[in-house]
Amino acid sequence: MISSVLQSGVQGVKQNLQGMEKAANEIAKVEQPVEEPSELRTVNDVVESIVDLKLYENGVKASAKVIKTADETLGTLLDIKA
Repeated sequence: MISSVLQSGVQGVKQNLQGMEKAANEIAKVEQPVEEPSELRTVNDVVESIVDLKLYENGVKASAKVIKTADETLGTLLDIKA
């Protein structure tokens, strides 16, 4: 049970870090020249990427709390068992 909770937390951190990387790359593209007019990025695209970045940050924090809670629970169980 605890290991599945830990695994869920780790998976959450991984997924949110990937999302953060994707959003950061989208933000970084703003300063790069575009080859096609269809590639033009609007202010809304940048704002959306910044909001996504913040959402992924909160996701990492939430997943880290899951890991910490599972770790503390495991520690408590080991203390009780000892």
